Amino acid sequence: MKENWSAAFDHMLESEGGFVDDPLDRGGTTMLGVTQKTWEDWLKRPVTKDEMRALTKEQVEPLYKTRYWDAIKGDQLPDGVDYLVFDFAVNAGPGRAAKFLQKAVGANPDGAIGPATLAAVAAKNPLEVIEMFSTVKSEFYHGLVESDATQQRFLQGWLNRVASVKQHATELTA
Repeated sequence: MKENWSAAFDHMLESEGGFVDDPLDRGGTTMLGVTQKTWEDWLKRPVTKDEMRALTKEQVEPLYKTRYWDAIKGDQLPDGVDYLVFDFAVNAGPGRAAKFLQKAVGANPDGAIGPATLAAVAAKNPLEVIEMFSTVKSEFYHGLVESDATQQRFLQGWLNRVASVKQHATELTA
């Protein structure tokens, strides 16, 4: 829902944390969850690690609103489901988040949330959507580790995030 944007943004930032520059992290250098590549694309110029380290919540908020929240139609999703899908869009991309939502509600998984997907979401109990979506997310993370053992070190953090986001999304449905 439209009025949930600020809270969803704040909760997502809690999950993303601050500056990270782990050589095994496929996302590369990140700050507040924004990868260096994404920030460079947003600014349309190269940036340094020092610039990344200095990013603020206020600087990254427009990027998150446009590229993630708006991309997953957060304003049109039910309470809780909006945050759930947004958080995963940040972590794994809006297209993948859209497909996972579509799978959870039985819509065509084309990666674009449109009228048919929104109708399928509206026809479901939000708690069921949250449960199914969270299950598909967990399977996705396990699949990443199965395809690349170097990602094992991130698995528990990903699964903790699934559980935390699921709990908060469930609370938001009340």
